[in-house]
Amino acid sequence: MLKSELLEIIANGENSGVEFKRDDLRPEQLAKEIVALANFQGGKLLLGVEDDGSISGIQRDGLETWVMDTVFGRYVHPMILPFYEEVEFDGGKRVAVISFTQGTAKPYVLRKDNREDIYVRVGSTSRLATREQQARLFESGGMLHSEVLPVSGSRLEDLDQSRLTDYLLNVIGDLTPPQSGEEWEQRLKGLGLMVGRPDGDPAVCTVAGLVLFGRSPRRSLRHAGVRWMSFAGTEKAYQAQDDTVLDGPLIALWEVRPGEGRTLVEDGLVERLSDRMRPFISEDSSEVNEELRRDPRYRYPLDAIREAILNAFVHRDWTRSTEVEVVNYADRLEVISPGTLQNSMTVEKMLAGQRSARNPIIVEIMRDYGYVDARGMGVRRKIIPLTRLFSGKEADFDLTDDHLRVVIPARPAL
Repeated sequence: MLKSELLEIIANGENSGVEFKRDDLRPEQLAKEIVALANFQGGKLLLGVEDDGSISGIQRDGLETWVMDTVFGRYVHPMILPFYEEVEFDGGKRVAVISFTQGTAKPYVLRKDNREDIYVRVGSTSRLATREQQARLFESGGMLHSEVLPVSGSRLEDLDQSRLTDYLLNVIGDLTPPQSGEEWEQRLKGLGLMVGRPDGDPAVCTVAGLVLFGRSPRRSLRHAGVRWMSFAGTEKAYQAQDDTVLDGPLIALWEVRPGEGRTLVEDGLVERLSDRMRPFISEDSSEVNEELRRDPRYRYPLDAIREAILNAFVHRDWTRSTEVEVVNYADRLEVISPGTLQNSMTVEKMLAGQRSARNPIIVEIMRDYGYVDARGMGVRRKIIPLTRLFSGKEADFDLTDDHLRVVIPARPAL
């Protein structure tokens, strides 16, 4: 690193990715900052710089060995391999720069005195992670699948037995459905849709079981379902055209009828949302068809918005206590999925076609019913090209620590 580059970093002060420290601190103090940065987006630790940005220089002999072997080697877990360099200033003062990227094995912990403490970065400070933050870190590191967490207060009766019977018999090929409550619980625990409790009490539904097959998932899981809104203008206004929260199982109810094959008899949440949206995202055409009817003219490519909505449902972060949100404006449709992307996925990787399922049970069962395809290339093959072709504009993907927002521009007005 050039001296001028380092001076610019120092001039900008501490932030979410930069920390100043003297080098006479205890190893666990430095490890705390490393862990917090690694659990966020990585960053730089500058040793030999005071909190106010003045350069005091490093004083410790063998600093590099101490940093690598003692701090990173003994106190930071799992292992991180940083880049270490020293920059010399006029007068012989030196500043050590320790750089590392966002960790892929989250959560990183500070190990000391038979404890493992998890720290996160909040602005320019490092703090102990809350329970919710810890859950998100475990999930982002692939050590926790929140879709199999138990939903307190739920029970077998909260699941729609007709939908479950159709799934067992007509989708995955069981010969007969379970005959008792105990048999049902045992079968559903094997599928990850229910989970037993160590105290011997009746099993409870998992998040996956409830959102896929629950009669009214929001009774026990308040952030299930979807918030739908429509506004006449380009911003949210006090008066909405439509504003509601829809509840229900993701899976529609199908029956096999003699001579008719599989027949849809009751909508799931995807179909309910589509029906609610339709009057606000379409208008009658000025032309009539051969049957003397006016076909609806849609403002968005239907396959693209369906893909965006399905992605939000199946890939959302269940450690976040907000619903999926779909909002229609005069010039665009926004689909907001709670949580950032999973397993170190980025928008760039997603657009390139990489796949990484946060909720594999939900994804697989939705695939069994044909809601999602087996390739996982919907963003690349549907949302991007269809939006461009339909509106002449590009779909936009806005990623934060709290959500992924997909913005689909509307078709130009006639």
